[in-house]
Amino acid sequence: MQHKVIDTKDVVIRFAGDSGDGMQLTGSLFADMSAVYGNGLSTFPDYPAEIRAPHDTVSGVSGFQVHIGTDKVNTPGDFCDLLVAMNPAALKANAKWCKPTAMILVDEDAFTDAAMQKSGFETENPFTELHVEDRALIVAPISTLTHESLKDSGMDPKAISKCKNMFTLGMACYIYNRPLEYIYTYLERKFAKKHPEVIEPNKKVLNDGFNYAANIQAIANTYTVQPSGKMKKGTYRNITGNQATAWGLLAASEKSGLPLFCGSYPITPATNILEELAIHKSLGAKTLQAEDEIAGICTAIGASFAGNLAVTTTSGPGLSLKSEALGLAVMAELPLVVVDVQRGGPSTGLPTKTEQSDLNQALYGRNGECPVAVVAAHSPANCFDAAFNAAKIAVEHMTPVLLLSEGFLGNGSEPWCIPSMKDYPEIVPPFALGQLKEGETYYPFQRDPETLVRRWALPGQKGLEHRVGGLEKNHRGVLSTDPANHATMVSERAEKIARIARDIPALEIDGAASGKLLVVGWGGTYGHLLSAMEEVRQDGVEVSYAHFDYINPLPANTAEVFAGFQKILVCELNSGQFADYLRAQFPDSDIHKFNKVQGQPFLVSELVQAIKNEI
Repeated sequence: MQHKVIDTKDVVIRFAGDSGDGMQLTGSLFADMSAVYGNGLSTFPDYPAEIRAPHDTVSGVSGFQVHIGTDKVNTPGDFCDLLVAMNPAALKANAKWCKPTAMILVDEDAFTDAAMQKSGFETENPFTELHVEDRALIVAPISTLTHESLKDSGMDPKAISKCKNMFTLGMACYIYNRPLEYIYTYLERKFAKKHPEVIEPNKKVLNDGFNYAANIQAIANTYTVQPSGKMKKGTYRNITGNQATAWGLLAASEKSGLPLFCGSYPITPATNILEELAIHKSLGAKTLQAEDEIAGICTAIGASFAGNLAVTTTSGPGLSLKSEALGLAVMAELPLVVVDVQRGGPSTGLPTKTEQSDLNQALYGRNGECPVAVVAAHSPANCFDAAFNAAKIAVEHMTPVLLLSEGFLGNGSEPWCIPSMKDYPEIVPPFALGQLKEGETYYPFQRDPETLVRRWALPGQKGLEHRVGGLEKNHRGVLSTDPANHATMVSERAEKIARIARDIPALEIDGAASGKLLVVGWGGTYGHLLSAMEEVRQDGVEVSYAHFDYINPLPANTAEVFAGFQKILVCELNSGQFADYLRAQFPDSDIHKFNKVQGQPFLVSELVQAIKNEI
């Protein structure tokens, strides 16, 4: 059989195995290596919902999908070109995601009778049972070969078994002509200080996997995905959404001149933001792992009162617990960024799966008339700008801001062009500074007539002593239960949020400014909708697209945009929360819904069909 090296525009690889098989690391290394190589990419880590599910069960399967391309890649891909399945359960859970032309690589040693039975197979031939026998099957004794590769390494058998993911990674690198040098560098950097003895064994098993793949006849063709020549010039790195969020907050701290404080309680999938900020004490970041969600936000509110750029991070269940204290921040009119990395709910729900179902909670989930600004990130790299902009709004408008991310964004990654901070605007806190004139009095809720923003007086300044808190006050900061005053303050707080629309970008339309159908998305549906629009337009369908990064307030030209279209289709990963919100705001628009609530992102093919159904 003659070997062919085939140039292709893009490929999708899905690594899957038991939660202890190292598939997240394997996928991350393949993605990072491809980013360094110059490919566009998008990743989707898919964690099991149980902390430690029984070995060899479908519920314990951990997956990592990476989509690499010559041009910009918008999604992790609907279906994969290569499925790496390290055990029967991984094959059973993921065979449905294989393209008809896909290769399937399995560890033959893991397919024991006991493992097959535990995974729920009813026959002795898993490929036939799953109807994938016509795929290009690569059945390799990976565990045996790993032990043979490292038999003279001095490592114990248990440690050697953990290296089988590196053998598999070597095979994947051969199939897609990936250079191994990046992984060598990673191993040296990671283990040089504490475990230098594992560097050479891991290099060896990686290289042996590469060579094994080169020598077996089961791999007829290999593939090359050339680096992109269309990406703008700059220094790139692969970044996850949670990392980007943390760095965006650090950038806002620099641009505002305020020290950054993050008080948070660990919760999936938001914990990495707290962990990332904790690394950067040298940049002035202060972090506190609080005893619970309520303490996390309350410490952040205290830090804000003291003059910090205050942040708290959480997911849906934690946001519920923070709601009372969030109302305190609204009443006190203190700047605060609350990051909600959404997951499937309600209650504990699907803690490792993605969703967009916290929107109603973000908009309305507090007692009383309690408006907050709501911003949404739309891609892993965009989390940087979203966090920066959320912090800018919070500080300059003296209000809490809810930044909505998603598990898909927080854990997923893509190439990010490292920006220059000179390209980002200054953030100007509305401080009350300096000496008061004779006879002048500082009133904490006296407002700027244009923005309705109150001045921020830091504690310890003579003459600027004041009181804020959860009870209603008048403009002078005096407790008041006067009905007219309460109505005035409620109205002013709401109008202050509405006027933020003056400072946010106008809603942009991808496509014609008027027509039969406008497709609308928000948050992490961005890349999938972009890809769907490309496919629909290739089929000759005329349709326009608008994506919302700002939820409350909406961009000032939203009504004008909607008025140009006969029908609006809102696509979101919930039961229609944003569509209902838009219907309330624009009752004259014909707004339709397309929803998915499965803990998984949209498939591009699903969106294409939904759009065509509305035309």
